[in-house]
Amino acid sequence: MAEANTQRRGRGGGGAARRAERTAVRIETAKYIERNIPNFEILNDEALEIIEANAETILEEVGVNFIENPGALELWRNAGADVDGERVRIPRGLARKLCATAPSQFTQHARNPEKSVVIGGRNLVLAPVYGPPFVRDVQGGRRYATMEDFNKFVKLAYMSKWLHHSGGTVCEPTDIPVNKRHLDMLMAHMTLSDKPFMGSVTDPSRAQDSVDMCGILFGKDFVQENTVMTSLININSPMTFDDVMMGALEVYAKNNQAAIISPFIVGGAMAPVSVAGTLTQVLAEVLSGIAYSQLIRPGAPVIFGAFVTSIDMNSGAPTFGTPEAAHITYGAGQLARRLGVPYRSAGSFCGSKLPDAQAAYETSNSLNMGLLAGVNFMLHACGWLEGGLVADFEKFVMDADQLGVLHGLARGVAYDENAQAMDAIREVGPGGHYLGCAHTQANFKEAFWKTELLDYKPFETWEDEGSRDTRTLAARRVEHLLANYQQPQLDPEIAAALAAYVAEKKASMPDAFM
Repeated sequence: MAEANTQRRGRGGGGAARRAERTAVRIETAKYIERNIPNFEILNDEALEIIEANAETILEEVGVNFIENPGALELWRNAGADVDGERVRIPRGLARKLCATAPSQFTQHARNPEKSVVIGGRNLVLAPVYGPPFVRDVQGGRRYATMEDFNKFVKLAYMSKWLHHSGGTVCEPTDIPVNKRHLDMLMAHMTLSDKPFMGSVTDPSRAQDSVDMCGILFGKDFVQENTVMTSLININSPMTFDDVMMGALEVYAKNNQAAIISPFIVGGAMAPVSVAGTLTQVLAEVLSGIAYSQLIRPGAPVIFGAFVTSIDMNSGAPTFGTPEAAHITYGAGQLARRLGVPYRSAGSFCGSKLPDAQAAYETSNSLNMGLLAGVNFMLHACGWLEGGLVADFEKFVMDADQLGVLHGLARGVAYDENAQAMDAIREVGPGGHYLGCAHTQANFKEAFWKTELLDYKPFETWEDEGSRDTRTLAARRVEHLLANYQQPQLDPEIAAALAAYVAEKKASMPDAFM
């Protein structure tokens, strides 16, 4: 896709802005992943064609609900759909035709242009956990999240080399009124980090606040011509689009900002227990959601979302890292690529209550399936615990460390002259060792992925240092990162304008905690 003009309007600030730029702290952030490995494709052409045909049948015969949204119903009616009450039945082929105007990839711009990301193609952008009302750490245990916790997570994401994105609601700060907390969360992303971030979706007015604040940060004209936010628009599966989420989608689409159109499915509860049946429903829901975004504004950037987990039929609790979830994640990736839009799925999913072995197994399975499935935007890439109810500080840095492994895997295998290492093999010969040879000396610094967390020391050294387990090491790393955090510089005029906007908006309404 041809990118829009990316020259930003001058923002002023004069000497203060230039001094800020000269003294800016630089934190190393890896570029978003560009895969040099093949996607794993689990479905053959026959299966894909059956699922696509069945999804069209669902849209045409069963339909989807757009509730409490007469404007949406009118748009669908004018587009040629059959509207009966709040039920919308979409003629075969119409939704896919509307989806054709959605871009196959797009750039989300960060306030630091070096950290902008390209979403789509063979790229993978990693973003942290989203939405938990609780947090956990070694010192405080499990508790309701506060704004202080939120700020710490934003700082950790900013300091994490392998995270490309600041995310959105990394935890839900329950000490701030519901109708005002989005303003504080956006301020944190905009001022404590210079990575890309997500907008608010809990009310259309809050989505508009997100757009308005980005107008201050980037310039209004720049925002209208370029994408500076991604947002998460969940579908109430099965096949229901509520007015709050659609209202937020409408705001973002009108303003050229990206939306993840994502069913929220627990298999066996909100979708059939079979993989093919679930994929069919996912595709029908995403087709209608993306099509609606294109009715609002043709060309609005979107992402095909698939949040799907299986269910424990004994307790009713969601389960993670399962083979069924992997099958759906792989299959949905194929469907997204055939539709021609970027794909969101996977993450550091687990059902464990602590960052323990269960959490590690399930998270590893989930992260690796996301890489192999061709995911382009991975929300929840680090910090997820207890089925998404908890954002855990130690697990955040444990997961963030392991994201480096995904970067290494995605690079694939080099086979240039240096990688062939024939000079090293000739130099060492039979019976020697490679530790001191020229090839090793020239390549050892970058040859292997290096953890910033895990312990590979001899037993005696490990014992002398306190026999620390991984969670203990992670707690120390959290302390180290926060102690060494330095806020990225921002033009003082922009910072003041953002603060004034937030203060004015907060003063305009009473606190509401419901």
